[in-house]
Amino acid sequence: MVKILADSTCDLSPSLISRYDIGIIPLYVHLGDKEYKDGVDIQPSDLYKWSDEHNETPRTSAPGIEDLESYLDKDGTDEYVIFTISSSMSSCYNNCVLAAQDLEMTDRVYVIDSENLSTGIGLQVIRAAELAAGGMTGAEIAAENGKIRKKVRASFVVDTLTYLHRGGRCSGVSAFLGSALRLHPRIAVVDGAMYPEKKYRGKSARFIMDYVTDMEEDLKAAVSDRVFITHSGCDRKIVDAVREYLESLGRFDEILETTAGAVISSHCGPGTLGVLFIAQ
Repeated sequence: MVKILADSTCDLSPSLISRYDIGIIPLYVHLGDKEYKDGVDIQPSDLYKWSDEHNETPRTSAPGIEDLESYLDKDGTDEYVIFTISSSMSSCYNNCVLAAQDLEMTDRVYVIDSENLSTGIGLQVIRAAELAAGGMTGAEIAAENGKIRKKVRASFVVDTLTYLHRGGRCSGVSAFLGSALRLHPRIAVVDGAMYPEKKYRGKSARFIMDYVTDMEEDLKAAVSDRVFITHSGCDRKIVDAVREYLESLGRFDEILETTAGAVISSHCGPGTLGVLFIAQ
């Protein structure tokens, strides 16, 4: 049997985790000297309050090697395919590799650097779960994922630059600073790192729809299985408007909505929305 695991930054909803039988490994969020598990005992609203009060971004950290070993059964026969956030953003990938080596399980543990974040990982995880259900081995799933990893299109538009700037994870974001201008950059994940691509202005109802409609040609040419709307607490009317627009394209079998977890939210801030899909 092949078990599919992913770290908590994949931002999959509880219903999708259950539907595809995916094991989730939480990262850690640190608010001062207090430590929390992403998706277990902290909500994004908690960290926004703390971040604003302390004028800093919460620290996040990868699960340790011993944490990761608890998800692997050394004495069993199962294979494991583990997806992690981009190795350029976290040590999670490296720690997973070390855990497999420590348990002498490298022959049946396949650790995949998603080169992505949020549901840019989730898209890969769901596809892997479908392949596992279809009878593929861990090695076959890892090879198949290598064919689509570079085709994942992950981007998002932010309401505030404050969190990205505090966290220092997005190269070039300082060039967009200037809250008086109300700039809202589109951030894309390219080769495992985040870069600002384009800037929008205006209120959220306007800049979010401008961001989504700018992708229309790419969306029409995307793999039709599914598309994600992933956000960090956007207004319900705006999310519904994005969904209605995607439905109007008549392209996707499923339009899935998820909310960003605490780790991703700690870096993107409230009011962020992304539309994520796989290109043909």
